Amino acid sequence: MAKESESPVVDHPTPTESHSLPFSTQTLHVVFLLIFGVLLLLIGLGDIGLTDRDEGSNAEAAREMLETGDWISPTLNYEPRYAKPAFVYWVISSTYALLGINEFTARLPSALFGLGLLFLQYWFLNRVLGSTIALCGSFILLLNAEFVGLHRMVMTDPELVFFTTLSTYSFWLGFHGEGRQRHFLWLFYIGMAMAMLAKGPVGLIIPLLAVIPYLTLTRQWKSYFSQGHPIVGWVLFLMIATPWYIAMFVIHGADYAAAAHANTTGRFANPMEGHGGTLLFYFPVLLVGFFPWSGFLPVALYQSLKDWKLFRSGQKLAKGEDGLLLFAALWIIGVLIFFTISATRLPHYILPLFPAASLMVAVLWSRCLTEESPSGLKLSVRIILGTGYLLSIALVSLPAIYETFQSKIAQEFPVAEKVGVGYTPLVLGAGVFLTVVIFRHLVGHDTKRPNAFWFLSSAIGIMLLMIVAFALPHYGKYFINPPQELATIAGLNLGPEDTLIQFGRKRPSLVFYSKRKVHFISPGEDELFQPHLEKKGRLMVILQSNHHPRLPHPVSQFTPVLQRYGWILLSSEALIH
Repeated sequence: MAKESESPVVDHPTPTESHSLPFSTQTLHVVFLLIFGVLLLLIGLGDIGLTDRDEGSNAEAAREMLETGDWISPTLNYEPRYAKPAFVYWVISSTYALLGINEFTARLPSALFGLGLLFLQYWFLNRVLGSTIALCGSFILLLNAEFVGLHRMVMTDPELVFFTTLSTYSFWLGFHGEGRQRHFLWLFYIGMAMAMLAKGPVGLIIPLLAVIPYLTLTRQWKSYFSQGHPIVGWVLFLMIATPWYIAMFVIHGADYAAAAHANTTGRFANPMEGHGGTLLFYFPVLLVGFFPWSGFLPVALYQSLKDWKLFRSGQKLAKGEDGLLLFAALWIIGVLIFFTISATRLPHYILPLFPAASLMVAVLWSRCLTEESPSGLKLSVRIILGTGYLLSIALVSLPAIYETFQSKIAQEFPVAEKVGVGYTPLVLGAGVFLTVVIFRHLVGHDTKRPNAFWFLSSAIGIMLLMIVAFALPHYGKYFINPPQELATIAGLNLGPEDTLIQFGRKRPSLVFYSKRKVHFISPGEDELFQPHLEKKGRLMVILQSNHHPRLPHPVSQFTPVLQRYGWILLSSEALIH
């Protein structure tokens, strides 16, 4: 595909020259991307315990799959787990088998799929828009809090986003390609199938949220049906995506059907586990999660969509740079609308739009460097400044807010009464403030503007690295790790006939650390202790220290074995006789 105009964000050849860039230059780009990707996604990956619920549940389901050897039916706490398909568990179980079972290996697949997505982003943008925009678009995708945060967690979203992006980009290349390039269309169907194996039907829906509006608005359905291999392609999709689902229906029947309904249409129609929110839920999520690049999005979306009628009438070609921007804009809007009308709303649901958003911001920035009076640049800078000021105020105010609500926080994290948030929020708040102020200075001068992007990227990268390398391990030591350390000790001291109970809010991660079944009992469910008290063998209980007075007799009289930052491990028998 011919490359469109590209701005000299850095000192590189023009787009027509970039087609013949020496291989070493593109290799250098990939090396830079790899270095920064490894720093942000792999450093300290296992230094903090698994968070509840998703991380602990996913990591444990994969561990049980490896332990039991049942590669079809996932379990959690040794009971059927129907919430997610098996692909992610297969991948995590494989890393366990190769490298051992721990937090690092549980999170490693997410980080690797994040690196894969960065390289996919660079490869696609370099192919259609040139190497400079490819490098900028890849760094934009990496350097934001939501991308880094989610790709350092045991989630199904990194795999989902990788495959949906592969599918959507492959559609563009195959549909508008010539000759052998049309073979990319097969990856359109394969990517959707793999995404569906990673997270269910949403893996099919997300690429179609871009493709269907694009084909409809540009009136290209006829071309799709004649050149898009729809029959063979969808058969290929079914051959890859459906065998596991069919096996689950055959093995588990109505139970799996009911669970599948609850986790798809049920999740869409009704809020699950309290994850609701207003119709505007995703706007602040996108503004902060994609900061600072989110400041460019309103202008980029407007410029890409303002001439949509010209695409529909055929006055503008639905390919090339302008067509691709329209495609990306429809991708973003489709994902936003779909998850906004869904009753269950969570911040990570909109991660699939980040590759398209990064593409659009990279192109807009390149135009800002080539135009004498860049359209929309002042508005974008104002949004970045406004968001940065609010974010810095929130960070600087965090210690005071924490102190105000310290007693309430201590109900969930007992150590909060003794441990504060430290100086990290103050440092980050000052860093954000200085970053946006200096960015405003650089972007306001024509000669300094090319440096503004790299300054902003460097500043955001340093702050993110400070969080993952220093702040998170410190907070994890006091707020996340304590009950998990007690669960590890309990698991080492309990035999097959013994029992482990967690009293309080359910924490699935304790199953991962104890490597045995955990019975969860909430305050007020005293009668659930009785069957365990009647069994032979030792009984251990993990609970917050402030919940100890709420234990029923005789559990309240158990021997304290160990206390750890507001958590306590009780045993019905002394460990040493």
